[in-house]
Order: sequence, then C-alpha cells, then structure tokens
Amino acid sequence: MEPKKLKSILESLLFISGEPIRTSRLAKICDIPKNDMEAALGELEQDFKREERGLMIIFKEDLVQLATDPQNQEFVNQLVSGELGSDLSRSSLETLSIVAYRGPISRVQIEVIRGVNCSYVLRSLLLRGLVERKEESDVRGYLYEISFNFLKNLGIGNVKDLPEWEKLSKNEKVAELLKTNLQEPEENAPPS
Repeated sequence: MEPKKLKSILESLLFISGEPIRTSRLAKICDIPKNDMEAALGELEQDFKREERGLMIIFKEDLVQLATDPQNQEFVNQLVSGELGSDLSRSSLETLSIVAYRGPISRVQIEVIRGVNCSYVLRSLLLRGLVERKEESDVRGYLYEISFNFLKNLGIGNVKDLPEWEKLSKNEKVAELLKTNLQEPEENAPPS
C-alpha cells in the first residue's frame, strides 16, 4: 500500500475510533505487518508536528489514540464548555439511556443498538460526568456505566430505581440484536 494512502487511512481510523486502539488491531485492519504499522504511525505523528496541525498521536504501550494539540487548549475549552453548558441532545439522551439500562456496555454494543457512531456523544457524556468508563481485561476497549453524578442529579440511590429498569434492562429483543450483530463470522472462528 502506498505510504500516503496508509497514513490517510490511519488518520481516518484513529479519528473514528475516538478511543485508544491497539496497533496490532490497526495492522490487522490494514492487512500489513505490525512493524510497518508502527512505522506508518510514527510518520503520521511527524507529519502532524512538522505541519503544525491541530492533532497529535498519543502512544501508550501497544495503544494509540488521536488527540488535540495542547497548544489549542484555550479554543478547545471554549467549545467543550459551550457543550457542557447546553442541554443534552437527543442522541446524548439516547446513549445515556442505553448506558443506564444496559450498562456496563461497550461502545460497539451501544452503536449496534443505536445504529450510529457514538464516540463523540460518549466523550460529551464523560466530560459532563454522567458516565464513567472502565477497562476490562476480557473485553476490547472500555465498558461504559452511569456515574454517581448521574444518580445524584436524578436524585436516585440506585440504577434499579430508574423507571421500568427491570423490564428494560433485560429486554430480549435488545439482547438478541447484540448477540446477532456481535458474533464472529464462522470463517474467522478459531479452529476446534
């Protein structure tokens, strides 16, 4: 693959992920060796620095994430504080409801239920302190759950105090949707 095209693909993947992603996963997606992936990420990082772009790449062990340049913090803070001062959007309320009734839940599972990318919405809910994320060793990525702040703002002592929690948290149609959409294709299943 042409280096320029690979860097373009990586920039798109890092942007759409919105969360740290393993370099090995990126290598698999792009169908290239891991060391070639690491080299391409290093080149992309240098491009961002050299061109004084508003983005940077953060590395931590085998994880990589796209982030904003700290030099633009003043402007980013204005945007974020504007978001936090406004009411929750419909997509934020939908996502928050899914996390409240189905959490802990992964971003991928939320996206299966909603049918759209939820990275931006989850970031907003995290910044508002309404959801928390935790990393689980048996799951790729993070699991999202409601925060104490969410419970405090609603004036409830437990997530089970939400309206119709028992019925909605165990909805069989949602469980089947998640099961159907998150199963590995048979050709990718490990041999028995």
